[in-house]
Amino acid sequence: MRKLILEEWVSLDGYVADKNGQLDFFTSLTAEQNKYSDADQLMFLETVDTILLGRKTYELFVDFWPTATTDKEAIADTLNETKKIVFSNTLDKAPWGQWPEAEIMAGDATAAIKKLKSLPGKNMVLWGSISLAQSLMNENLIDEYHIQLCPVLTGGGRSLFLHPMNYRQLHLSAIRQYNTGTVFLNYQQIK
Repeated sequence: MRKLILEEWVSLDGYVADKNGQLDFFTSLTAEQNKYSDADQLMFLETVDTILLGRKTYELFVDFWPTATTDKEAIADTLNETKKIVFSNTLDKAPWGQWPEAEIMAGDATAAIKKLKSLPGKNMVLWGSISLAQSLMNENLIDEYHIQLCPVLTGGGRSLFLHPMNYRQLHLSAIRQYNTGTVFLNYQQIK
């Protein structure tokens, strides 16, 4: 069965967005880190055939990625060529610049993810999309967590993990440290 991998940037105090809902705490780190982590991300994307996005994350991504070029963003072409599914009850279509349009899935995301996981193919990655991620965590559908732990304290904001959350035991399967102080943590769920 395919795996669903959640990949998120998280502050050291556990937030995916600051008190104002902004992502600035990690955007300054990504510019410097990209030259060191792009090779890792390209290798990871070889294991993925579907990118999952919520509506808000789609709207952020579509403003940047379809026009990004590999001379500045090494993963641009690979990311843009990969199939994308946007979970939204409000969008009718999800254009992606000159690249193939993203597919829209409305309705019950949990049922859709269960079906997608049962289909043949490579793994799927969910980027950003915190509300969707939290609902899928609640349903125990995330198989692997890729956490980019940033050396920043936001002092509050939006947490990745809801409280209370059902107990889950995870296995640390990889760790990488980058020159920015960011640490990549790969946790797999023990089932």
